[in-house]
Amino acid sequence: MNIAIVVSEFNQQVTSRMLSVAQEKAKLLKLNVKYICKVPGVYDIPILVDTLLQKKDVDGVATLGAIIKGQTKHDEIIAPSIATKLTDLSLKYQKPVSLGISGPGMEERQAFARIRPVAERAIEALIKISKELKRIS
Repeated sequence: MNIAIVVSEFNQQVTSRMLSVAQEKAKLLKLNVKYICKVPGVYDIPILVDTLLQKKDVDGVATLGAIIKGQTKHDEIIAPSIATKLTDLSLKYQKPVSLGISGPGMEERQAFARIRPVAERAIEALIKISKELKRIS
């Protein structure tokens, strides 16, 4: 399976580690990571996902990011809009897009605690969804 990973650079202390964990998991599962794309923030992820899903050599895209609570409700606005857009793209192209984005409403310490489980599940989900799509097609 050929995959792509799109990672947000915002909260880079968390997301750079998420990327390392995701690459490690992909290698363990014998997935071919064709593209790794970095974007400034989680909000910027969908445009890259859209472009990657159009490629014939990409079977699915894992997204990685951390939406950490700040002094405003910005995190509560960004998270649902990103989740909706990624779902729409997955349906549009009939390819899996996994949500490896932690938050909203979490503190920095919670983001660090979720690095491994969120990144690993993002990669694992691509395989599971892809297998189910093939099974029912």
